[in-house]
Amino acid sequence: MAAPLYTVTPQPIETILTWIKSGEIAIPEIQRPFVWEGSQVRNLLDSLYRGYPVGYLIAWKNPDVRLKDGRTSEGKRILIDGQQRVTALMASLLAHEVINKDYKQARIRIAFHPVLEKFEVSNSAIQKDPAWIQDVAAVFEAGARTSKLRRDYLSANADVDGDTVEDNLEKLKAITTNQVGIIDLASTLDIETVTEIFIRVNSAGVSLSQADFVMSKIAANETYGGNTLRKAIDYFCHLAQHPGFLSTIAKDEAFTGSEFYPKLKWMGGTADDIYEPSYVDMLRVAFTSEFGRGRLQDLVALLSGRNFETKQYEDSIAEQSFASLRRGIHNFINQTHFERFTMIIRSAGFISADLISSQNAINFAYILYLHGRGKGLAPDALERAVRRWYALSILTGRYSGSPESNFDRDIRQVMERGLSAYVDEIAAATLTDSFWSTLLPQQMDTSSANSPYFLAFQAAQVKANDRGFLSHAITVPDLLLNRTDVHHTYPADFLKKRGLSRGRYNQIANFVLAQSEINIAIGNKDPQVYFGQLREQVSGSSLIYGGITDRAELEANLAAHCIPASMLDDPTLHYDAFLEQRRRLMARKLQTWFGGL
Repeated sequence: MAAPLYTVTPQPIETILTWIKSGEIAIPEIQRPFVWEGSQVRNLLDSLYRGYPVGYLIAWKNPDVRLKDGRTSEGKRILIDGQQRVTALMASLLAHEVINKDYKQARIRIAFHPVLEKFEVSNSAIQKDPAWIQDVAAVFEAGARTSKLRRDYLSANADVDGDTVEDNLEKLKAITTNQVGIIDLASTLDIETVTEIFIRVNSAGVSLSQADFVMSKIAANETYGGNTLRKAIDYFCHLAQHPGFLSTIAKDEAFTGSEFYPKLKWMGGTADDIYEPSYVDMLRVAFTSEFGRGRLQDLVALLSGRNFETKQYEDSIAEQSFASLRRGIHNFINQTHFERFTMIIRSAGFISADLISSQNAINFAYILYLHGRGKGLAPDALERAVRRWYALSILTGRYSGSPESNFDRDIRQVMERGLSAYVDEIAAATLTDSFWSTLLPQQMDTSSANSPYFLAFQAAQVKANDRGFLSHAITVPDLLLNRTDVHHTYPADFLKKRGLSRGRYNQIANFVLAQSEINIAIGNKDPQVYFGQLREQVSGSSLIYGGITDRAELEANLAAHCIPASMLDDPTLHYDAFLEQRRRLMARKLQTWFGGL
């Protein structure tokens, strides 16, 4: 008979809170921002007070691990569903501070009206009203007596029924005796099964990612500094988006004394937004670059101490895995590594965060950078390989589906064949002549302004330092870093009045980057009209669009934006024919750009 996948045991809330405080059950999210609103905490207490069910808690038991001396250490249970509910109870009933969305310590105060039997999030109005007990935590303090709470309340509310107050206070205190079912998942279950169970039991059907499991494993490990490692990951991600958060981190004395603080505090003085990693991104990059694997489920197993050959769990493997992950995180947050990597991405023309279309693609590019640097690859060769791989990835959508499988395949091939050789091999196999001449123009038949092809085209224009559409001096980089308009060569309103749908007039092959004043001057004019005026402008007439007065300069400008040359002298080209010609010209420009990376 097969071993059970799980057991279900009802436990009173007071027992669960005791287990949490003693460490018998680990809450990996306890050091992460508490995302519930105060109203959700209020509703939870109200449900418990009225005896309503509040759902199951799901715990997953870590596997038993063989220690170096041959003894076996029993695994600790990790709470993988119910973290917010348990944290809410600890915060409201036991007066524990939580870390809010701004990563600041905060108290959640829930008020209780013992006559109306009503809960509310404490506010200034309630604090001035003696009919409310300002903070229910006072009811659950050690040694708190209902009789004294009753007397104190009646001294401020003499006209209420004392027995009703006392009964309702006792009812409030009794919510910790309410039972909650704990689903204990077996330690033998793999991540996929645990995830499936989680989704089926959780009524909201929330997806629990493998990165969440990794973060849980890290936070729950006290032996190898998991809590500090987890803080380093969270803090760096927060700094990447809000550099001013450094002042809050500086108040965390335990962390500022760690090995990580000196390595990440530089991020507090930068406004770089090219690469703003999440904890998932950091884990992927650190793991794949350091372990040579791409599937995060392998990291969960390794941090648990799994020996893939013997199928046993060994403390020495867990120790080595934590050391390797720590090294990977150190490499990720290293200022030199991070800044040189983003410099390489910029050097390919991606000078703005708005041009980054694939987080997975930039993640793997950073993996390649860290791997190549660790292998001692010459700087020029490393920069070339990273630039080309990132460009190749977005042009081919390499990581748009099943990124973990692709990460795993690519890193293994890189380790086997060498970085530069593998990049050149894949480029030759995928970016063939037919790709540039046929497949890419077909793929550019899209109306998404966030299309990776249009973003890559803008990067190509940055790399070439092209002027903006019809601009004499303002460059595409100037426009992207300050303010630019995406102008329709065939104006949108002009095409709408001729019955074209949004998907037709918003084709990326109809887009050019222009100064606002040029865009406004063109308005909804027929291309035959404004191209005719441009022809007159470079023949001595007054300036209407931009500052170009020389025909050769105008022709060069149109060529830089891949506008068919015939538009200047015979702007009667049918819209569909214009799109087809321009897609081919844009693909050719992208081919030239890639060749120069």
